[in-house]
Amino acid sequence: MNTKYLLAAIAAIVTLSAHAEVTVKDAWIRGIAPGQRATGAFMLLTSPVDATLVEVASPAAKVNEIHTMAMDNGVMRMRAIPSLSLPAGKTVELKPGGYHLMLMELSGPLHDGASVPLTLTFSDAAGKRTTQTVQATVRPLAGGPPAKH
Repeated sequence: MNTKYLLAAIAAIVTLSAHAEVTVKDAWIRGIAPGQRATGAFMLLTSPVDATLVEVASPAAKVNEIHTMAMDNGVMRMRAIPSLSLPAGKTVELKPGGYHLMLMELSGPLHDGASVPLTLTFSDAAGKRTTQTVQATVRPLAGGPPAKH
């Protein structure tokens, strides 16, 4: 095979891979109690290439952050992190008690079953940013009464 064609084919594959979207599955938001002003969003993220989740935005909240939970002197603490690594081909689970997205200063109530848009911003190894909007379904609080509509 001609070296020129081989290099062109490799460049095309690399270009296609670099623009592949992160797969987002099972996006959901924890329901809130009356008067509650913050909640978490959870999902499964899988990137075909090494990538990083660098930002989250939603019209449902004024403040949106990427968070983690970690033990600190025997106490589980939540804290904001600037980004979340997504290794190529590995599913990263955002779940209660682990990595998650925080939606704070909510702009209104979140009703069970409602669909809330989340815009996720990813950065690839070259620093190119892409955004992806997903719909997260509000799930009721565990053991709590159903939300009133």
